Amino acid sequence: MKLLRVGARGAERPAVLDADGRPRDLTAVLGGADIDGRFLSGGGIERVRAALEDGDLPVLDADGLRVGAPVVRPGKVVCIGLNYRDHAAESGADIPAEPVVFMKAPDTVIGPFDEVLIPRRSVKTDYEVELAIVIGKTARYLESREDALRVVAGYTISNDVSEREFQLERGGQWDKGKSCETFNPLGPWLVTADEVPDPQSLGLRLWVNGERRQDGDTKEMIFGVAEIVRYLSQFMVLEPGDVVNTGTPAGVAMGMPGQPYLRAGDVVELEIDGLGRQRQTLGQA
Repeated sequence: MKLLRVGARGAERPAVLDADGRPRDLTAVLGGADIDGRFLSGGGIERVRAALEDGDLPVLDADGLRVGAPVVRPGKVVCIGLNYRDHAAESGADIPAEPVVFMKAPDTVIGPFDEVLIPRRSVKTDYEVELAIVIGKTARYLESREDALRVVAGYTISNDVSEREFQLERGGQWDKGKSCETFNPLGPWLVTADEVPDPQSLGLRLWVNGERRQDGDTKEMIFGVAEIVRYLSQFMVLEPGDVVNTGTPAGVAMGMPGQPYLRAGDVVELEIDGLGRQRQTLGQA
């Protein structure tokens, strides 16, 4: 299934796409609940699947409707850095022996078509198309990769927007270059795990002003989805609704000749096979 949330910011309503790609309203079937950790861990996906099969969910008029992030603000946004060999190489970094882990403020999460704001005094705002994992069950000290996949509710697209000067030249704190407002567009859908049988076989691409900058495949990850979730559970408790950004392939502005960083007015588009497409216009904070 493809779950989404539509409506004005802060007033989104949950929906599901039917076989014809039409959004159907889940407000009544969920009793006013939203797509959050409680929904994901409490049988919400199964209830929606049954309601969709019954065929009596009302169709939403999608014209003009804003698409929000497909999950309510997560408790945590956990990120994996340097997780593609080609991106590590363009960054001048060694291949990591273990996953590089950093956090991103949860309030960076916005809708997939919302405006992204370049921070004040920024000169190195960058883009990163990434596969995002959405956690569906509490995970702690998982023993195997099979156990790890069982706690995954589904997948979506993340643009891990980054300010490279803040990240790398302002005291070594990556979070400073990752947690600026609007720096994590998410969506458009949460695609349930059963519809993504192999998360290590997904093409991912990104364009800036129509020029393709990134073109990779999740099979090139250094640490795959299952290992990332298993590994993280050794260091923190992953809760339902948490989001894990899994890294980006080569082609970021930082690694390109001339370093063509983003400027106000630029348009970024990104997609992952089977997970949809995003589009953001850059504004100025």
